[in-house]
Amino acid sequence: MRTLTVERDLPPPRVLTCRTMSYRLRVLIAAILVLPALLAPPTAGADTPTPRTLYADGAEGRRLMGGEWLFRLDKEDAGLKQRFQRQTGREGWTPVRVPHAWNVGDDSPESMAGSTAWYRKDFSLPSAAAALSWAVRFESVNYRSQVWLNGRAVGSHKGAYLPFEFTLAGVKRRGTNRLVIRVDSRRRPTDFPPSGLTAVGGPTGGWWNYGGLIREVYLRRIDRLDFAQVRVTPNLPCATCNATVKVKARLRNVSGRGVTARVTGRFGARRFSLGTVSLGPGGVTARETSIRVRSPRLWSPTAPNLYPVSLSASAGGRKLAGYKLKSGVRSVKISQDGLLLLNGRRVNLRGVGLHEDSKEQGFAVDNALREKLVDDAKELGASMIRTHYPMHPYTHELADRKGLLIWSEIPVYAVKTRYLAKRTVRAQAARELAKNIETFANHPSVMIWSIANELSSRPGPVQSYYIKRAAAQAKRLDPTRPVGLAVAGYPSAGCQPEYAPLDVVGINEYFGWYPGANGSLFDRKGLSPFLDQVRACYPKKAVIVTEFGAEANREGPVEEKGTYAYQREYVNFNLATFATKPWLSGALYWALNEFRVRPGWDGGNPRPNPPIHQKGLTAYGTFARKPAFADAQASFRATDQLGGGAAPVARRSPSGG
Repeated sequence: MRTLTVERDLPPPRVLTCRTMSYRLRVLIAAILVLPALLAPPTAGADTPTPRTLYADGAEGRRLMGGEWLFRLDKEDAGLKQRFQRQTGREGWTPVRVPHAWNVGDDSPESMAGSTAWYRKDFSLPSAAAALSWAVRFESVNYRSQVWLNGRAVGSHKGAYLPFEFTLAGVKRRGTNRLVIRVDSRRRPTDFPPSGLTAVGGPTGGWWNYGGLIREVYLRRIDRLDFAQVRVTPNLPCATCNATVKVKARLRNVSGRGVTARVTGRFGARRFSLGTVSLGPGGVTARETSIRVRSPRLWSPTAPNLYPVSLSASAGGRKLAGYKLKSGVRSVKISQDGLLLLNGRRVNLRGVGLHEDSKEQGFAVDNALREKLVDDAKELGASMIRTHYPMHPYTHELADRKGLLIWSEIPVYAVKTRYLAKRTVRAQAARELAKNIETFANHPSVMIWSIANELSSRPGPVQSYYIKRAAAQAKRLDPTRPVGLAVAGYPSAGCQPEYAPLDVVGINEYFGWYPGANGSLFDRKGLSPFLDQVRACYPKKAVIVTEFGAEANREGPVEEKGTYAYQREYVNFNLATFATKPWLSGALYWALNEFRVRPGWDGGNPRPNPPIHQKGLTAYGTFARKPAFADAQASFRATDQLGGGAAPVARRSPSGG
């Protein structure tokens, strides 16, 4: 992707499209933009990245680019810059720690709308060996980024919540290297999630638009040969069967000369070999093997058994590359009568949505916050979690280890049909879906790939086209998991043949909270017949309630929306209704924790506290548990979520075959 690539449908303010400038002019503009960052003298913060990592799974050789970074907002964002200076007491380049969200605590519409800023990191290599190559890995940048190393353009990227990396050319073997990143968090209606303007000019969006390097950055060491991708796929025909585990690795030679290496590995105590690979400069190859695992220890939320997996590529007795992960043997299928099965048993899951958001850090949270969220979900009695975007790799590792299933969703949220009709938008969605599967497919906690959330409740040809191709893409990349979509639950929507390619239909229902179109959701008594209507529409698909919830921020009478008493009664009514639907595969409360949404947010609460989403069962900042937490906990724990007393059910494959 070129450094200044811009979508044709809606160029952002103050940026020229590629079609209107020559290549030389674009290079000149890029050089002018980055020049102040490049000419500044080396800082006291120049350091050598450490071998510490914030998550375990993945390629070896990662080094955390911690320590001091320098940050400044662009001059053009004068209002935001002034507010940032008042908060920090600094102007110009400001020392920060990465991960970093620059607009935490600024709840203004301008902050939500986004801005542009620069990050700078001076560092030296851990080794000057000429045989080594180096890559920089970003775990998440919001939203558009351009990267330079020592004045040379490295690459650009679009999209948040998923990792990307660039192999570095022109790196100095000795001395100080300078990494510069320009981040543009201004959102367009074609982004994920989209942003636009309300009728009164206020910014809209799915959740708060935190700008910055919102997850950590690594320097990755590559010794000629690199594990570009590793996929470990268990196949469990039945709960009492032996398992077959397929191990596939894609390797590439990043050096300028040929390399021959032997590739071996371990799955638990079992050794395996992927043979010898010989690759010329820049060569790529894929190798795979299958391992028979007798009487496997199955993974489930009640018994999250994991097998350590390692791969190694060696030449002349020297290890060139390594890759490690944890795998779990389990199966996820849909029965012939539309029930979701885990290891052959029908499930009736209970869980929560969550956001990796904190009052002090925004989306640039640390592992302590992730552990808090996962521990609270487990304490609640949840067996599944969901977010509107891919979570951090460490959250996936916690879910693997502690036993939480994940509804894994890309942030194709509320994209208007006129934008989904654009080829560039669908192509971006396809890239994010593929990257999500590539990044997290090895985690046994991931149960469902979700391709979108709350698109139009009356899908037409455009959405049908997207669903068909996205579902096919997900099943092609990972045939072992079902594909789902979360939809806004309106009785008037009726049955939708466009959902035919899906295995799971997620229903976001707010009966008795939001009024809905023409008051269709006002009466909560409509919930039970609506769920029966959904079941009648999709008898061979699993159905999960992916959202239900009520805002609560104060004491007061049970009849008054926004009180703790109302929230408790709302939770109990919904969960009691779900318990009468034996065909339901699960229900997820939205959400576990409170988080920032957008200026003016009320969430249906007569006395809101914008921009905070207050349907959470725990309070923003303190994580204090609201009274409804105990009610949900009692119901969750009393529910047979994993079919412990039921016999295995006849099944079909995730794709319906």
